[in-house]
Order: sequence, then structure tokens, then C-alpha cells
Amino acid sequence: MRFEEILVILTVVSGTICLLNYLYRKLKPAQGVTAKTNVIVEYSQSFFPVFVIVLLLRSFLFEPFRIPTGSMKPTLVEGDFILVNKFAYGVRLPVLGTKLIPFGTPKVGDIIVFRHDDEKDLIKRVVGVPGDHIKYSDKKLYINGVEVPTNFYQPVFADNRPMLESTEHLANLVHNIYVDPNNVDYYPYSDVIVPPNSYFVLGDNRDNSKDGRYWGFVKDKDLLGKALITWMSWDQENKDVRWSRIGKYMYSYNRDES
Repeated sequence: MRFEEILVILTVVSGTICLLNYLYRKLKPAQGVTAKTNVIVEYSQSFFPVFVIVLLLRSFLFEPFRIPTGSMKPTLVEGDFILVNKFAYGVRLPVLGTKLIPFGTPKVGDIIVFRHDDEKDLIKRVVGVPGDHIKYSDKKLYINGVEVPTNFYQPVFADNRPMLESTEHLANLVHNIYVDPNNVDYYPYSDVIVPPNSYFVLGDNRDNSKDGRYWGFVKDKDLLGKALITWMSWDQENKDVRWSRIGKYMYSYNRDES
């Protein structure tokens, strides 16, 4: 069960207890001595406002998200804590994902957080929007028949293997990706047309990312928000804060194309 679902349940339960207690006190006969409040009611009255505030902030404004894997390296690494803009793609009901106020849709290059079929929240980069023809072949990404420019410029050692780091020019954004030239894999969704109300996503760590190439498309109803900035980064191996990553913004623009 997701934290958001737990938070909704706690808010509903504590709110219901507070409401029932209020109605009970309004309807029962007046007593000369004030009755002692039940401990469950006391806790509900104390925590209900807190649950409501946290739920509103997380559901409609901003939500923290921890990067669990290296699928978005080198842009994001394990232990990064990022801030997710929850209203970038419209105001939605918590848990259900029903869009209440539609405004804004994901653009090519956006880094999005979304619900996945196995009930895990994932983070990937959008490379295709509805109607786009996406092809991934021989380590190259093609959007509507046009190859996305990349410049392979240096070898790196990541995920316990040698890779190549590249600069990718996606739309008017510039970001780095990792590619393993020795990795050969079969992708069920390597040549697709993005259907309506859906998006196609890839990890920046192209050969260490289970993304749209394996399971298809992200539906609009499963969008949770747009990644913005790293507000904390914890190096689990060295038990230390990565100070240099704090405040890292997700997007670098190509000024020649913007």
C-alpha cells in the first residue's frame, strides 16, 4: 500500500471520529460534570488537522520522492531526494488520479513520476507524447523518423561495468545518458506509435532501466507529477550527504534551440 493511500485512510478515519464525537456531544443531554474524552477521540482531534495539511500538500502542491535505483543515472542517482510538482499536469484527486482541473501535459524531455502496474511509483524521462512514432535501435533514439542527436564523449565505470557517457539533445533540452556498448537486449516496444492519453518513457541509464521499451506506455491517469530539483542526497555506501548534489535542477536548456 502506498503512503498516499495510508494517508487518505488516516485522514478519513480520524475525521469521521471527530465528526461523530461532535454530533454525539451536540445530541446527548447536558451533564453537570464534563465527561472524560475517549483517548481515541483525543488522538483523532490532535492528528486530523495534521493529516489534512500533509494530504493537501502532497496531493496538490509538492511531494518528496526518493530515487531507489540507478535507472536515471547520471541525472539522478540512488539516494537522491527530489521535489515533485504535483500540479504541473493538472489538479487530481488523491489515490484515484481523477483530473479535477486540467492544465499542462508532459512534454518531451520532462522527468515524470508515475504509478506503475505493479503498484510501484517510478521515475523516467518522457521521450514520446500522443501521436509520436518512437523507435529505439542500435543504441539510438528516433522520434518521428528523426534521430535524436547524441555525442559519445567519455568512458565511465558505473553499475560495476564500463559504459559510455553521452550528451543527448532531446527537444530543446541537453542531458547526459549512460550506454553500455556491450549490452544486447530485446525490447518488445522498440518501434511504437504513442496512443492517446499516454506517454513513452526511458531511463537515462539506457542499458540498466526497465522502462517503456519493456512494458509499453504510461497512461495519463497514472501521472503523479514532474520532477524539479534535488533537495537532499544520501550516499548509503559511505554514510554521508552528497552536498554537491543538493539544489541540482533537473533541466538544462539548449539556448540555440530554445
